[in-house]
Amino acid sequence: MEIYKYSGSLYLIDLPQRMPGFRNFISSWVYFGESTFLVDPGPKSSINHLIDSLKEIGAERIDYILITHIHIDHAGGTGELLKHFQNAKVIVNEKGKKHLVNPERLWEGSLKVLGDIAVSYGEIVPVAPTRFAESAEGVEVIYTPGHAVHHQSYVIDGYLFAGEALGVYHEFDGLIYQRPATPPKFVYEIANSSIQKLKKYGDKSICFGHFGMSRNGAEVISRFEKQLKTWVQVVEDAVAESGENFELVLETARKRLTEIDESFSLFRKFDEETRKREEYFFRNAILGMYQYVIEKRD
Repeated sequence: MEIYKYSGSLYLIDLPQRMPGFRNFISSWVYFGESTFLVDPGPKSSINHLIDSLKEIGAERIDYILITHIHIDHAGGTGELLKHFQNAKVIVNEKGKKHLVNPERLWEGSLKVLGDIAVSYGEIVPVAPTRFAESAEGVEVIYTPGHAVHHQSYVIDGYLFAGEALGVYHEFDGLIYQRPATPPKFVYEIANSSIQKLKKYGDKSICFGHFGMSRNGAEVISRFEKQLKTWVQVVEDAVAESGENFELVLETARKRLTEIDESFSLFRKFDEETRKREEYFFRNAILGMYQYVIEKRD
C-alpha cells in the first residue's frame, strides 16, 4: 500500500483501483488534530484497502468524514466505511446529503456517465440520516461549486482540501501536470467564482482529491484560474470553427491545448495506461465546456 506522510499530522492514502491507470489517482486524506478527520473515503471497491492503511498509520478512530462532493470516486464508499467506525460523523454539502441517504439516483447517474468504471468502483452503500453532522470544530467549510453543485472545500490549520475545485494535479520529475475537471453540467462563471473564493487561502498548502499536495497555494490557484479561462476560450474558438460537431471540437481543442498549455501537455509523459485514463477524463472535461458554450450561443 502507498501511504504518503506530509507531516506528523497529515497523510495521503492512495486508493488504487482494479482498472489500468488508476493508481495515484484517487486518494483519501487523513488529518490528526483535536479530532481525526478523513477527507473523501473513495469508492466502495477500495474501502478494505483504506481500512488497512488507516491501521498502518495508527488511526484507531475517525471522528469526521469530510466529503468534498458526492461523486462515486470520492464518496461512494462512505456508507461502507461507517460500518467500521461507529462514532464517525459525516459532513457534506446539503445538496448532496439526500443522495448519500438514498443513493439510487446517484448510482444510476454514475452508471450512465461512467459505465464500466462505475461498476468497478462498486455500488453505493446508503448513509443513515443519524450519521451526519452540520459542522466540526477546527474546520472551515467553503462552498465551491463548479465541478459539481454539491462541492465544498475544507480548511484545517495550514491545509486547504480542495477536492476538484482546482482541477486535477500531478507532480513528477519536478514538473506539474494540471488540468480542469469540468464534466457536465459546467458553468464557467460558477467555477470561476469558486476560484476567486479560494484565492484568500493562497497561503495554505493545497491537498487535491486527484492527487497529492502543493505547498505553493497562491501559484497553483493563479495557474488554474488562467488555465480554466484558456480552455473555455479554446473550446469557444473550436465551436466557431467546427460548428456543433463535438468530435471535431474535441480534436481541435486537444491539438490546440497540447500546443499552448505547457502543464496539460505533460500528459504525453505518462505511461500508456495513465494516458488512456487522462484521455477519457479530458473528453469529459471538454464535453462540459462544449455544452456550456453551446448553451451560451443559444
